[in-house]
Amino acid sequence: MGVSNKNAQDNIQPKGNKKDFKKPLQVLHISKKDTQKKSQEIQNEQNNSQEEIKKENIAIKPQIIKDESVKEIEDSNENIKAFDSSQKDLNRPLNFSEQNTDFQLERTVDEFDFDESAFLEALNENEPIGATGETISGKVIAIESDGLYVDIGGKAPGYMPKKECGLGVITNFKEKFSIGLELEVLVIKEQNADGMVTVSARALILRQSWEKVSNSAKNGELIDVLINGFNRGGLTCDVDGLRGFIPRSQLEDGQDYQSFVGKTLKVAFLEVNPESRKLVLSEKKASLVSKLTSLELGQLIEGEVLAVKPYGFFIDLGGASGLLHQSSLTNGSIRSLREIFREGEIIKALISEIDLKKGRIGLNTALLENSAGELIIDKQKVMQEANDRALKTKALFDKKEQDK
Repeated sequence: MGVSNKNAQDNIQPKGNKKDFKKPLQVLHISKKDTQKKSQEIQNEQNNSQEEIKKENIAIKPQIIKDESVKEIEDSNENIKAFDSSQKDLNRPLNFSEQNTDFQLERTVDEFDFDESAFLEALNENEPIGATGETISGKVIAIESDGLYVDIGGKAPGYMPKKECGLGVITNFKEKFSIGLELEVLVIKEQNADGMVTVSARALILRQSWEKVSNSAKNGELIDVLINGFNRGGLTCDVDGLRGFIPRSQLEDGQDYQSFVGKTLKVAFLEVNPESRKLVLSEKKASLVSKLTSLELGQLIEGEVLAVKPYGFFIDLGGASGLLHQSSLTNGSIRSLREIFREGEIIKALISEIDLKKGRIGLNTALLENSAGELIIDKQKVMQEANDRALKTKALFDKKEQDK
């Protein structure tokens, strides 16, 4: 009887060697949907695991307890960062064109009171005392061997060197200048780094001397000077502490001019120039001025014609010369000056101008005419009647003198 075996087919082994037997290939069929589903599940599992790790780390993270000093350091660092940030904002240039920015400048003085008088007073207190050329009154407060100190009201005293204490050589220095002596000085050098100025009594005396001789020269004054020396050009003298010079050409007798040393001469001023320190004097001009001072306006004088010039005549008045200008010669019309007067001729004329400063005398003959051009027609008659005619014109000069 036959017995059926269902597994018989499975038990049948193929013939041949085992080496020749090959296991059939198995093909794995995976769909795309299954792959995406599987990937999503893996991703979810990873996320869940990370969440659980974070929770565990938070749970087991130890709590840090800060010391008070550490807190102070951290707070300080925070303040520094905030300050740096604010500084950056301050250093950043303002941009007025930015939108949505309200910028307004305010100036208020409510926090203090502004006193203008106090402000000016403070400026005056700090202003340095003693500009060069300024005259200041002071008081001697200390004396040294080489100079002295003068209180001039500044933050530092003024210093006056010994050579600036006066004119010439000072032998009794400490006797002449005592503590507390009040004097006027001139600032000759402005203050140094210590606020001290250099002052001089000598410079002030010289300035005052120049002012004095300048006024004397303007007024045509004459002075007496003592001759203290000579050189090739002339004589030297002292005028109120100033060195004066008299050229040989300005001496009445310039031949033996060395003999004048030690003598006194009367002189007039020829040139006064403080800037160049030039002081020139004249004995001849002094003689002329002396004669001019004895003359009067309207006075009739007699003199010799020295020279004929295109503009008039120079008349010698005995040591002084007068100018008879052509405009003051006659009231008539003339063709030539020489048809009226010639050199060496003695004439009479009226004094119409006296200028002491310039040493000039103006003369006039037209006022002696009774009619225009009379001097041209009958010169001899005019000269003969000059004394009587001069009396008639005296009133005109008296009125002119009163109107000055």
